[in-house]
Amino acid sequence: MVIIESYALAVAMCFITMLCWGSWANTQKLASKEWRFQLFYWDYAIGVLSLSLILALTMGSMGSAGRSFLPDLRQASSQAVWSALLGGIIFNLSNILLVAAIDIAGMAVAFPIGVGLALALGVVTNYAAAPVGNPYWLFAGVAAVVVAIIVDALAYKKLPSQGQKVSRLGGFLSIMAGVLMGFFYRFVAASMSTDFVHPEAGKLSPYTAVVIFSLGLFLSNFVWNSIVMVKPFVGEPVSIRDYFSKGNARLHGIGILGGMVWGLGMSFSIIASGAAGFAISYGLGQGATMVAAFWGVFVWKEFKQAPAGTNRLLALMFASFIVGLGVIIFSRFA
Repeated sequence: MVIIESYALAVAMCFITMLCWGSWANTQKLASKEWRFQLFYWDYAIGVLSLSLILALTMGSMGSAGRSFLPDLRQASSQAVWSALLGGIIFNLSNILLVAAIDIAGMAVAFPIGVGLALALGVVTNYAAAPVGNPYWLFAGVAAVVVAIIVDALAYKKLPSQGQKVSRLGGFLSIMAGVLMGFFYRFVAASMSTDFVHPEAGKLSPYTAVVIFSLGLFLSNFVWNSIVMVKPFVGEPVSIRDYFSKGNARLHGIGILGGMVWGLGMSFSIIASGAAGFAISYGLGQGATMVAAFWGVFVWKEFKQAPAGTNRLLALMFASFIVGLGVIIFSRFA
């Protein structure tokens, strides 16, 4: 399988992860103009699983280093498989809450609050399990991200709300998504061998781990997404018949593309973790908060009706995220 051993290349892959994780939700914004996010999410789950299989059967099956995908899958222990599956199940619940928050509050709010909180929690939990990097610098970077979350929440409060109850719901869903999302990555990491070149028996390669994670996401979608279809947070219930009767090739393609973009980011993050460490790899990837906020603010104009003074808060939010990410990168060398 293809193994990344250079820290510089690992960081570059983490930046691609950041761009993917921060940009996939644009496909939801495009699709939501014509149908509900619950219907979009079925195609998203298909896209994530499809991309993981493509990479496993190509990059994960090439070369002589490590274990290729199919042999690795055959030797996997039930504990490792369950750990990766559980990561997919937990992530899927958190991501559905995040998608609902995006639908209600927009990308510039849901991502900085939800994914920013996930970054802070995820770096702590992953570092505790596999300490790589200087903890003082690493957690200083996390602190800067937390400042950005708080500033974004203050900016959100300045927006004129069409309904205070709905406004609070968007923030609440973002927080719940962030708490759950902060823990999923650790379960995937626990399923993998820390040595990709000479993997431990029973443990998974990064490519196999992502496939099983994606399978957990896809299968749990029949539970989590079905619940929010019947009991949506906002609006009327959604029928599965709408997926087939109201969908078309373009809408399905947008959803699958969104899943594949996110899945590419997840795969690169896991592959890069061998050289960067799980805490740094996850933390840099979750810099997606800044990318998503950029899309929300400058492309989708989600703060165009905000009062004077809000732009200063948004500038401070972006600055805090940039400083935090830079310090997280530096922590590997400090």
